Amino acid sequence: MADHQQHQQQQQPIMRSLHESSPSTRQIVRFVTAATIGLSLLVLSGLTLTGTVIGLIVATPLMVLFSPVLVPAVITIGLLTMGFLFSGGCGVAAATALTWIYKYVTGKHPMGADKVDYARMRIAEKAKELGHYTHSQPQQTHQTTTTTH
Repeated sequence: MADHQQHQQQQQPIMRSLHESSPSTRQIVRFVTAATIGLSLLVLSGLTLTGTVIGLIVATPLMVLFSPVLVPAVITIGLLTMGFLFSGGCGVAAATALTWIYKYVTGKHPMGADKVDYARMRIAEKAKELGHYTHSQPQQTHQTTTTTH
């Protein structure tokens, strides 16, 4: 009997730890929901793949028959689409640039205006330095020619 009590006392901590570590009802519901959704999506993925393969099997002979017409048509449509997209992109870029210039000229200080002002100032400084350099050059050339004569 003492052995039986010791055996039950040893099992109690094990049973308590198993009970404490068992998942709660909420965790079980989450797992079942996630498994159901995952399985449903897996089935839908398989059906989509099957439909795609069947569609490809049916469409391949038609594509082979009509390829002399379809390939140039697809190339033409692709080029037209790229041309329209590029044209639209250039139009948007031009409108954006004109809007920025309008804001800059009217003094609304658009984003990046301080960088433009700084660059303009630096260019003016360089031009002034080069202008000073070019004005001094003819005098030096004139002085060297008069001394050699």
